Amino acid sequence: MKTDRSVKVKEVVEKFQMEVVHEGMDYDTRTLTITDVNRPGLQFAGFFDYFDPERLQIIGKSEVEYLRGFSSDERRKRFADLFSYEIPAFIVSRNLEVFPECQAMARHYARTLLRTKLSAVEFTSLAIDYLNHELAPTITRHGVLLDVYGEGVIIVGDSGIGKSETAIELIKRGHRLVADDAVEIRRIGNSLIGSAPELIRGYLEVRGVGVIDIQQIFGMGAVQESTQIDLVIKFEEWTDGYVYDRLGLDEDYMQILDISVPCVTIPVRAGRNLAGIAEIAAMNNRQKKYGFNSAQTFVEKIDRRIDQDSK
Repeated sequence: MKTDRSVKVKEVVEKFQMEVVHEGMDYDTRTLTITDVNRPGLQFAGFFDYFDPERLQIIGKSEVEYLRGFSSDERRKRFADLFSYEIPAFIVSRNLEVFPECQAMARHYARTLLRTKLSAVEFTSLAIDYLNHELAPTITRHGVLLDVYGEGVIIVGDSGIGKSETAIELIKRGHRLVADDAVEIRRIGNSLIGSAPELIRGYLEVRGVGVIDIQQIFGMGAVQESTQIDLVIKFEEWTDGYVYDRLGLDEDYMQILDISVPCVTIPVRAGRNLAGIAEIAAMNNRQKKYGFNSAQTFVEKIDRRIDQDSK
């Protein structure tokens, strides 16, 4: 999958601690915008239809053994055919020997040549996961993100309405803070993954007290690096005269990166236990995912009773 974001080849090398056998002409500047990795077995056999040169190229033991069966001149030609394309990097797995012909063609075409101790399958799996994360469409939303009973809950609302105070109470009850104030949201597949910017990770601002380190006060179990976003809770000021949904039949959603996330609106006024309400909302959302809707069940019971009484 191609995205609008990018990651430098050099960053991938550092991430997976790969050996740089030869730095290509664009080693310091070349970026990746595709999350897939290619094993060029078909290309070594001469088939370049549907070949995507923007992908990382990696070979394993099977490709090495296949190439070993050719003469030096033929190997040189196979590598020349591949390196004539502007590939971002060519990777040899398992710390296998790099053919001299491979090194020669990498120098000739100024391509980056790398080596990893991982197997081709291991590297491909880890690299795709890493690239999916780094290249995922990303936005930043104002709010507080917590893990509540295994549900990723983001609390949004106007400044000063009580989001951080509710988060503190939820943390005291054993739930986990993911992000406060700024929530980075990535779309990976059909899921939304939320996390905190590195600079403010683990910190929470409480008006009148200041910024506090949640891990230092409540322990390591009170923080979590990331979570899937399952529910949006929107805090808004209580409006007298407004008719709020009392049964819970109305289902609302918020669009985030073109994904619909269930959203509940909680009116805020003095005396309401917002942390308790947030817990109930998270548990109710989880039950709905498992096919149990309390409001719908309640209405069906009322309808059955009315039908019985009318007979």
